[in-house]
Amino acid sequence: MIITMNKTILAISGSLREGSSNTQLLTLLGTWAPAAINYQIYTGMGGLPHFIPMAEGKAYPAAVQNLHQQLNAADAVIICTPEYAFGVPGSLKNLLDWTVAAGNFVDKPVAVITASSQGNYAHPSLLTTLGAINAHIIEGATLLIPFIRAKMDTGGHVIDAATEKELRLVFDNLLKAIKG
Repeated sequence: MIITMNKTILAISGSLREGSSNTQLLTLLGTWAPAAINYQIYTGMGGLPHFIPMAEGKAYPAAVQNLHQQLNAADAVIICTPEYAFGVPGSLKNLLDWTVAAGNFVDKPVAVITASSQGNYAHPSLLTTLGAINAHIIEGATLLIPFIRAKMDTGGHVIDAATEKELRLVFDNLLKAIKG
């Protein structure tokens, strides 16, 4: 696939855990990005304050301003998250809540991967939240990967051929959505 202009994809892991399978998957996807793609993994989620609706005219905290800047600069977003207690991790939901008033996801092309032991609850919940904030969820760019730890080695490589094929399809569909 030829991408004629430099484009930016912001990758967001729903896990703050060091060595997370989700962060490893996002790192792997970054190695698949064409040279014309500026692929960045967002690292500020752990520093975001708890969401509090801001009064009109008040400045956002610096960490939130940084999040907004990175999202606004991105041509697309890819989110890869685990499931915690049958839902979306609180830190990821907090991040998404901070984007509501700013509209950072409105019409933004988004790919969604849920990689967890199960993921049957977090995946549709995340898709619902992204729909509520008007993200443009790319057709063919969503994937639920149950039993992720059995499908990856300790180095962060996918060892299950079917899973790798599905990941490549998700990533290719996201790239198609932003090609210039």
